[in-house]
Amino acid sequence: MNIDLLRRLCETPGVPGHEHRVRELIQNEIKGLFDEVTVDPMGSLLCRRDSRKASGKGDPKKIMLLCHMDEIGFLVSHVTDKGFLHVQPVGGFDARNLFSRRVLVSTDDGDFKGVMNPGGKPIHISSPEERKKIPEPKDFVVDLGLGEKAKDVVRVGDMVTMDEPLIEIGEKVVSKALDNRIACWLGIEAVKGLGKARHACEIHVAFTCQEEVGLRGARTSSFAIKPDIGLGVDTTLACDTPGVPEQDRTTVQGNGFGLHVKDSSFIADRDLVKEFEALAQKEKIPFQRTMLAAGGQDGAAAQQAAAGAKAVGIVVGTRYIHTVTEMIHKSDLQAALDVLVAYLKKAKG
Repeated sequence: MNIDLLRRLCETPGVPGHEHRVRELIQNEIKGLFDEVTVDPMGSLLCRRDSRKASGKGDPKKIMLLCHMDEIGFLVSHVTDKGFLHVQPVGGFDARNLFSRRVLVSTDDGDFKGVMNPGGKPIHISSPEERKKIPEPKDFVVDLGLGEKAKDVVRVGDMVTMDEPLIEIGEKVVSKALDNRIACWLGIEAVKGLGKARHACEIHVAFTCQEEVGLRGARTSSFAIKPDIGLGVDTTLACDTPGVPEQDRTTVQGNGFGLHVKDSSFIADRDLVKEFEALAQKEKIPFQRTMLAAGGQDGAAAQQAAAGAKAVGIVVGTRYIHTVTEMIHKSDLQAALDVLVAYLKKAKG
């Protein structure tokens, strides 16, 4: 398993609208894997691999993997005269996970390390009532340690990301931005896994932008490609942890990839769900059906583009999602890769 690639993907900053560094990393990694690679006006990276079999009547079936590049983060909204940065979130944060975080502020002149904390009094001088208040994300500020000089290097709109390295613990991988650099990893490794296989379908891997703020890049790239089948590749919840009712756990880590049936953005095609289920059983690839009561993913954009497409989600259960301690089980990631490779090799053209 290429953990080095996953590490480089996760540790590269890229919030919605600022995915360029992740895109450049992917472009360097995929050289020679595709027949055409383009960047669309929004910044999504669209990669096409032609059918490796002589086509019969008509064009080959288009299968599209949608793998969003962006991570949740912030954009600088104001720099005070004393050099404190106010920020606006791009993506969904639980403010309880933002206290005392190390961050990276990316500017045109380079990256600057900083710390993020809410405005207000420390524990030593605050009242019990003040300590009960949970700030909103907008109440947090970033301190670069530069004082007034911060105004000379940071501009409104600069990107702020969490600054934490990827680590391996036991059979797990822990990092910020596993949502959704996991999918970027899968999109790359799945095509590598095809090798010289004579696949009948036309494969499109779209490394999309701005998913965390509304599936934006997936919508434009899906309209451009007009797939027959859309595979939304993403993370999902793994709430197999203390304090969560069994019916809300979504996935159990170590039980295989998630075959995503429904969330608030789409309902998967029934026949496609059954097809993946039969393939996984035949290939002895562990899987679990998944549903979410809320949230969405890029597969929905493929399903609704142009005249529509069949769609399903291939997801990896992730604990502590939208934090710097996102955790996956390596075997679940491997299962997701195995089923994608098997499907792309065998899909009818």
